Amino acid sequence: MVKPFRPLELVARVKAQLRRYTSYGSRDQAEEQQLISINGLVINPDARSVTVDEKPVRCTPIEYSILLYLAENRGRVVPVEDLFRAVWNEEFMASSNNTVMVHIRHLREKIGDDAQNPRFIKNIWGVGYTIE
Repeated sequence: MVKPFRPLELVARVKAQLRRYTSYGSRDQAEEQQLISINGLVINPDARSVTVDEKPVRCTPIEYSILLYLAENRGRVVPVEDLFRAVWNEEFMASSNNTVMVHIRHLREKIGDDAQNPRFIKNIWGVGYTIE
């Protein structure tokens, strides 16, 4: 805007800026909404990073995909078959069950989750896995 200007034009421009800010939000708010936080476990899908109690955890791409899929389906028991199809993009076969179990075990070791008293990933025997 250049001088001289009308007060109505100034008000209109300020209202337009406020409207844009509230409808699109600030950049910081958008980034914060992307984080998935569960009992000290934080997953950042944009950065593909995982932290537990603010300590970084190095995951393989498969482990990260398993963790992200379970977190996105938080509170829901995810059958092993669905988890395998979502992460590996292949049809589930009976021998694939061991593959999922081994990756879950490695993931639990990395995030410090005890299988006997799990803090994050829980096994629902005969059904699948869940994160609550």
